[in-house]
Amino acid sequence: MIEKIMHSPLEQFKIQELFHLELFGIDISFNNSALLMLITLITCVLFLSLSIRKKALIPGRLQTSAEMLYELVDGIIEGTTGSEGKKYMPIIFTTFIFVLFCNLLGMIPYSFTITSHIIVTFAIAAGIFIAITILGFVRHGFHYFSLFLPEGTPSLLAPLMILIELFSYLSRPVSLAVRLAANMTAGHIVMKLLASFTIMGGLTLGIFPFAFLTIMQGFEIFVAVLQAYIFTILSCVYLNDAINLH
Repeated sequence: MIEKIMHSPLEQFKIQELFHLELFGIDISFNNSALLMLITLITCVLFLSLSIRKKALIPGRLQTSAEMLYELVDGIIEGTTGSEGKKYMPIIFTTFIFVLFCNLLGMIPYSFTITSHIIVTFAIAAGIFIAITILGFVRHGFHYFSLFLPEGTPSLLAPLMILIELFSYLSRPVSLAVRLAANMTAGHIVMKLLASFTIMGGLTLGIFPFAFLTIMQGFEIFVAVLQAYIFTILSCVYLNDAINLH
């Protein structure tokens, strides 16, 4: 009985095939991760569409929430890139909303946390990284390579600094992906363990892990929002390098 209750906490992150599909011999089956991505996308569209439908002078709760999120991202861009970065608001805001809703929908019991899989977070981070790199070369040409050699670096240290800066630059999508996936995975594992201890403890001893589980639930919602914020602000910091070469 205990073994069933204490089933591996990693089981909740397992990819499960829902519909088997093949295209030219390539497996493109529809799974639970794809389903939650689709649900997340629909939720994001509905949330933003409904929030701006009335465009009231005195906004309701839904419109207020959307406006607060928009102003938050607008403030991030303004603070990290300046007014020049405002033109990239659509892609930054879209990324923020998608990551935020992926994190929050993963908090629903028996749901699936998309951002717990590094392949998903890396795909998002890599897309941003590639777009920013292309932007840097489009705006600055080969002068963009100056990003890898800080001004005033002694000639003897130049080769070493270039290697260090290049490694740091190439590790950006990895650090973005790992940070988001690791935080979402760790929190859900702890919650799974606390839920198991609650069931094992019964009505008497189970009250203690249940109390911690309730607190952890609130904390994980905070982490879900915080990680979307961190992902966005770091993306804007990298965008600033492409715009201003800082």
